[in-house]
Amino acid sequence: MVRFTIVAAGAMALLSCNSGSDNQANAAGNGVINSAETRASMPLTHDQAVAVMKARHDHMEQLGDAAKNVGRTLQSGANDVAVVRQSAATMKSLAPKLLSWFPAGTGDDVGNTRAKAEIWQKQEDFALKAHDFEQAANDFADAAQSGDMTRIKAAFGGVGKSCKACHDLYRAPEKD
Repeated sequence: MVRFTIVAAGAMALLSCNSGSDNQANAAGNGVINSAETRASMPLTHDQAVAVMKARHDHMEQLGDAAKNVGRTLQSGANDVAVVRQSAATMKSLAPKLLSWFPAGTGDDVGNTRAKAEIWQKQEDFALKAHDFEQAANDFADAAQSGDMTRIKAAFGGVGKSCKACHDLYRAPEKD
């Protein structure tokens, strides 16, 4: 429980880190949530929740696109280190923000999302999986900087495992 509290506190700090006042827009760029204090005391309005969900979807798409770009370059044998580095940088920059994309009140009862209710029911486990992804993204970024394709492939495998570990439990299948 202590680890979750630390991770959750870190996520709250990330959310409230802007260049100053509580009246500035949050990191998602939507002005949806303005301060840690406000978030703790007031539920999101429907419009705020929908805006957070859209931003979450967009960020997840960025992560997915980065992974696809790496997968394509590794499978093609092109081993384009520039593509790998760019994708790794995207993953590394987004990974620490992942927990902030899932505030309470942004589930499927609000709108179209593949985020399962278990995210909010099992917050400690979800936070641990987010932490594991962040570590894997950092390891992958380090490997990408090295340019060593063997190391890159191994680290990319770690990213895939961390994604799968979370998606298996916390992401619903696509609706037809």
